[in-house]
Amino acid sequence: MLLRRIARPLFATWFVVEGLDVVRHPAVHAAHARAALDTVDARVPAAVRGAGATRGVLGLELTERQLRSAVQAHGAALAVAGGLLAIGKAPRTAALALAALTAPLVVVNLPDKGLDRDPVVKAERRTRLVRAVSALGGALLAAADYEGRPGLTWRVQQHRAHHASDD
Repeated sequence: MLLRRIARPLFATWFVVEGLDVVRHPAVHAAHARAALDTVDARVPAAVRGAGATRGVLGLELTERQLRSAVQAHGAALAVAGGLLAIGKAPRTAALALAALTAPLVVVNLPDKGLDRDPVVKAERRTRLVRAVSALGGALLAAADYEGRPGLTWRVQQHRAHHASDD
């Protein structure tokens, strides 16, 4: 109990700080998102996109302002979900939201042979990838924490066993 009260806010700190940083300074994060979208567009065959398709894989062409706004919204959602986890309000739901919000960060930071020619860029990208993967794993662990109470599956099994023994 005490460990959860200390560990959850400590774990949630990265999400809150990262989310607020994205909201305040979206340009760098939007550039990473644009590079990831361009990489995905380049790797998807034209047959999948459709004949003569000029738009991206998502079916739309985002302006820089739209992409920056989307990145800021993502950062705000990270900060809010991290804050909810830190204060213990709906911690499993907040942790699941954090896992879902962190998955795109993993995809954005995957290695790319075309972009990772410079050793400094490659090391920075690897650091961001490891950080995002670690945060994703931690969020999944926090989402699976039943706080010592039995889960729904166990409760259903016990209910069925109890009713089966009554017959």
